[in-house]
Amino acid sequence: MIVAAVILVGPLVVLGGVYVLSEAELRDVAKDPPFDHAIPTDSASVERGRHIARTRGCFGCHGQELQGKDFGEQWDWPERAVAPNLAAYARKYDAATLEAAIRQGIGADGRALTSMPSFNFARLSDEDTAALIAFLRSAPVVEGELPDPKLGWSVRWTFAIGAETHMAEWADRVPPLRVDAAAEPQRARGEYLAMTMCNECHGLDVRGQTLFGPPTPDLAIVAAIEPEDFERLITTGIGLGGRALGLMGLVAPDRFPQLSEQEVADLYAYLSSLVREPAPADTAWRP
Repeated sequence: MIVAAVILVGPLVVLGGVYVLSEAELRDVAKDPPFDHAIPTDSASVERGRHIARTRGCFGCHGQELQGKDFGEQWDWPERAVAPNLAAYARKYDAATLEAAIRQGIGADGRALTSMPSFNFARLSDEDTAALIAFLRSAPVVEGELPDPKLGWSVRWTFAIGAETHMAEWADRVPPLRVDAAAEPQRARGEYLAMTMCNECHGLDVRGQTLFGPPTPDLAIVAAIEPEDFERLITTGIGLGGRALGLMGLVAPDRFPQLSEQEVADLYAYLSSLVREPAPADTAWRP
């Protein structure tokens, strides 16, 4: 009887411990003061928010009508990744809750998020964050059935033993913007674009990453590309010699054709200048 009880109860104790420890890790977040920037309602701000949503990838993950997306078997981590109906979500929660999810990686329940790439938005300005929220609240709500997201025990285990990093921590690790806007306005504009678009895939400092597969290159490589070739690459995902560039070939056509000529030029000016700076070696995304 005792042996049978141990056999039955033992796994439950282990699972309970994994749950408690993983929850503690996901709730170990330092939240910024509540976002109190006014949310605009004018058409120009809403259109700016639409531009941010498109160029930063909201449509790619949340659906072309922001209706939400079940990634199902496309991802094996977490067990079931589900991007919520973003138009409905933006109406349900206040601006402070939305900003915490967007820029800090903290969900409405106070737990760290695990799939939302908040590090890509961590350096988004207050004005652009407010415009993004304004757009999301203006978008029509397209109803549809979505399953509940599921973290899964294997993922909980990695959090329980401290082997995984949640999005709130990744967002905290994003380097600050460095270029002096008064002295170098174009490079500063390009840095802002790079650090709120390109660092989703190319490392939090856009100097490449090797932690997740497949590795992505240091964007200082742009210095070896002519401006017209860079414009084609960024808007189509087609590289030199007409070669499709893997993930970039999927991401670029959905996001970057919306960039203005000035934005493309600004981004090129910044990225091509990185060749003069050594890439930091002591980063979590280039171990």
